[in-house]
Formats: sequence, structure tokens, C-alpha cells
Amino acid sequence: MSSKNTAVSVRGLAKAYTILHNHERQNTLAEAALARLRHPLRRAQRETFWALNDVSFDIQKGDVVGIIGRNGAGKSTLLKILSRITHPTKGEIQIRGRVGSLLEVGTGFHPELTGRENIYLNGQILGMRKKEIDRQFDAIVDFSGVEKFLDTPVKRYSSGMYVRLAFAVAAHLQSEILVVDEVLAVGDAEFQRKCLGKMKDVSTDGRTILFVSHQMQAVHSLCKSAIYLEAGAVKFIGDPRQAIDHYLNASPFQKNSERVKRRPGTGELRFADVTLNKANYHTTEDIVIDMPVEILRSTQPQYFVSIEIINTHGLPVLHLDSRLHNHLFAPDADRSIRYHISEPRLAQGDYRVNAYICSAAGIIDRFEDAARFSIMPVLPYPASRGDIVSNAVVYPDFAIQVRDLDRATGDNCSAMDRVPA
Repeated sequence: MSSKNTAVSVRGLAKAYTILHNHERQNTLAEAALARLRHPLRRAQRETFWALNDVSFDIQKGDVVGIIGRNGAGKSTLLKILSRITHPTKGEIQIRGRVGSLLEVGTGFHPELTGRENIYLNGQILGMRKKEIDRQFDAIVDFSGVEKFLDTPVKRYSSGMYVRLAFAVAAHLQSEILVVDEVLAVGDAEFQRKCLGKMKDVSTDGRTILFVSHQMQAVHSLCKSAIYLEAGAVKFIGDPRQAIDHYLNASPFQKNSERVKRRPGTGELRFADVTLNKANYHTTEDIVIDMPVEILRSTQPQYFVSIEIINTHGLPVLHLDSRLHNHLFAPDADRSIRYHISEPRLAQGDYRVNAYICSAAGIIDRFEDAARFSIMPVLPYPASRGDIVSNAVVYPDFAIQVRDLDRATGDNCSAMDRVPA
């Protein structure tokens, strides 16, 4: 089926899930019995949802492959099957080598165990011997930066600490295939750069990497090839730039009720919608984003709301987080949250908005491509010289100061020219 140089071979892979409609969840046997007495004839309607359907590809040893697509495309399902966390409904997979995976915050961690104990637990899950883990232990701790909290139970770790330790374990233990989902979005920017650098180092050692990300710039710079998934099917395999073009030019995310149910996250809270006050803006016009948040199930932790604004190259140009204004919300009522962006001065072009509801434990709702808007090609400067700023990401308000020196006296006179806002 595949050559000796093939690390992963997939043929006709498919995964189906059963979705229940008109179904009320009961937490106890008494609640279930009472519901049956009240509605003896009610039956939940069942729908078969194919998260993956007839997926086939080969990945060679030492390849770094990006897997991209919109929410619900099947990316995480594919990685879970390759990591043997879930079984396919049909199809055939051949994997040559040990698989190390980092799929979501805290995967493979026991909350009551310390960071030190979880390093050894993760290593054993990956099939490592204690001596192998001992050899890499200091490097794991140094990379993760959690040495001070190494003997603290991980249930007290922040989501960022979880990710740092989990990535350090997965990257340093000697698995031949490293599978990374978009958990790096939880970490800070410095750690993300550190992780991307480590993955580049790992790839030069001949290890195979499968990398899911919505950060197109990271996919373009890190990956040798990419797989674009749409609605559970492979639409393109090949050059990362071409795969990204397919992704960015695809039809926008449809905000219908079924898509809402299938969005990633734990699901206690959901964005009912994400709307903008306009569809087209001048670069200096304020952007207003409204996001109603609904409670679907009871939840305890406080939550925060973040949005990313992404340009046509997949680059996040703005990242706005409610924690920057010390806003943490109690899950005690439905509420509408408004972000007012004053004079963003974005470059001309098309943009999309990704919205997140998160708590310290991880992502509650991830609404990718929640809204779209355009910045019109009108420069906020006196001279209409679009050729000068053709590669700009933002158009800042700036001043120019000129000093003409008097060679005889050494004095200078100055003139200030400021671009009008």
C-alpha cells in the first residue's frame, strides 16, 4: 500500500457521529424515569453526521504537513483518529512510528498529579521507558518554564502553563510522528514563537509533523506541504501557498443553527451571533462588533471574550481580549458584549473576524469566520500614493519633523508636518 519512506498512509477514511435532536439530557436515573412518564411516546430524532468522508493521502517520513480548513471541516477528528484516540467508522490507516500528540489543553494529564508526575505519565502513554524520560527530563522542564511549579498539582496550572508543559513533553520525547492541534493559540506570543522554532528543529531531525492551525503565516513558514479539508473531504493536497489560497477563497462560514451546535469548544456558552455596524469602512472609521453570549448549560468558571481580525494572507492583525480591560464575566446571565475599535487604520482589503469564549480551563466556544468586512482603498494621507504602502498592514497616524542645519552657527530651524487624522 505504501513505501518504506511513508510515515502515514490513509485510504478511504471516514468517521460518522450520531446527533440527537429533540433530546433533553437527564443527569440522574430519577430524572430519566420522570421524563419517560411525562412523555412516554417522545423519541429523540437521530441524524448521522459524517465528520470525515473518503479521506485518502500519504505523508512521507520527515515531512511537515499543515492541515487547514474551517470549523467543522474534520481537522481535529482526523488527528484524533491518527493519534488512536477515536476509531474510524471505515477506512484503512498505516502508521510507521510512535505518535506523540498534543490535541487539547490537558490531554493525557491527571489533574491531581504534579507536573513532574505528569511528565512521566505522558512519557509512559507515548510508550517511553523511564530511562528515556530521565534523559529528556531537564530539557522538558527548561523548555516549559514551569520549574517553579513542577511539584504543584496541575489542576492549579493556568491554561498557558498546561500548554507549555504538554508541548514540551510531546516535543522532547522521542516519538517519530508529532501531531499538534491548534492548542498553541492558548499560549502567549513569545511561547508560540518558541514552539514553532522547536517544531522546525524537530523536523530537521527527520521526524514527521502534522500541524493544524488557523494561523496561515505559521503554516506557510513551517510546512513543506498542506492538506485543505472542507466538509470532511480533502479538497487540495500540495504546496502550502496554494492550499492557503483555497482556504481563503472558499465560501464563508455559514451561521446556521446546525453549524452552531458543531462549533469547537466545551459548549456551556455560545455566541448567538457576531455582527458589525457596517460591511465597508474607511481606514479611520470606528469598527463596532456586537456579540450576544447565551448560556446553554450551567457552568462555574468566569469567562473572557477574545476576537482576532485576520487579513487575506491569514495574518492576525488585531487581537482584542476582554482581560486587557480587566473584564471577566460571570456565567449568571445571557449578555451582549460590544467591542468598539477606534480608528483601527487597517490597510485596504478584506478581513474576517474570529471570536472566542474562554475560561482558565480552555476554549468554550470558537466561532471562526464569524463576520467579514472590507476596508476601502482610500488612504488617510494627503497624497494618494497606494504604491508606497502596498505591503502595509496598518496606516498609522505619524508626524514628520525636518531640521535644516545652519553650517555657520550650528543652529537649526525646524518644521513639523503632521498627517491629518
